[in-house]
Amino acid sequence: MARPGLATINGGMTVQATPAGIAVREQNRRHLHGMIHGAVGMAIFAGSLPATRLAVLGLDTGFVTAGRAAIAGLISVALLLATRPKLPTPREFLALAVVAGGVVLGFPLLTAIALRSVPAAHAIVFVGMLPLATALFAVWRGGERPRAAFWPWAIAGSIAVAGYALYHAASGLVAPDLLMLAAIIVCGLGYAEGSRLSRRLGSWQIICWALVLSLPVSLAFTIARWPVTLGAVPASSWLGFGYVSLFSMLIGFFFWYRGLALGGAARVGQVQLLQPFLGLGLAAAILGERISADILLVVLAVVLCVWQARKHA
Repeated sequence: MARPGLATINGGMTVQATPAGIAVREQNRRHLHGMIHGAVGMAIFAGSLPATRLAVLGLDTGFVTAGRAAIAGLISVALLLATRPKLPTPREFLALAVVAGGVVLGFPLLTAIALRSVPAAHAIVFVGMLPLATALFAVWRGGERPRAAFWPWAIAGSIAVAGYALYHAASGLVAPDLLMLAAIIVCGLGYAEGSRLSRRLGSWQIICWALVLSLPVSLAFTIARWPVTLGAVPASSWLGFGYVSLFSMLIGFFFWYRGLALGGAARVGQVQLLQPFLGLGLAAAILGERISADILLVVLAVVLCVWQARKHA
């Protein structure tokens, strides 16, 4: 039991119950809650690539990309009308356009195109680069400053992923790999920009405003790419489409942006070290994809690097 005037924080360390000590305890509490929210969002996102793979096997890539954003956008309109949050400023709307371009349109479109040519298990490995991309953009756009020891581990994890892609491409990086790399870059920017905005606008509101902002485009493309024969689409493709529309495009971001706002994008972004594991397991269970030993070795290397990077963030 702590003595009067003392308080216990994470790890059993005791600090003076002074304003400074209370601030440290509050910061630790925020970081813990941030990691928990981020972990829930990451677990939801882990199903995104396997679900997208299911969807594009029976549906047009453009329809999947636009339709998931349109459905989530219509739900967002209802949520914003019901709650009436503060209207973003013109400058904040510009930042929301960056979020929309990265996580609403860019990442879904690039991954959907890539997943027409490569298995989900192959694409999932690239997710190991997202923590580094998020951290880099968090420094640039969010003003975060991880310690110097953070960067060697973060970079080593990205090198491991790039080495895997090159090893499996006899003539260098092939088009689907380049698409996945581009998807990771725009997604990392969208994560960091959304984290910065969520401190002012609120966490769940960020993705809702971004979806509403992109709704005219996503709705128009959804109608234009509507399947000619709905009955010819397999039920599994509709299930995959439903998952990416409700969970990947909307609900997962409620938790994710809340976590980034509480714990910082560079730190909480590192929980995605678990996403390749979960994604590979889902790809094997849902799609029956074979998980090769070298993929698992790369994922283990990435996990080690990003775990160390998180410790030094």
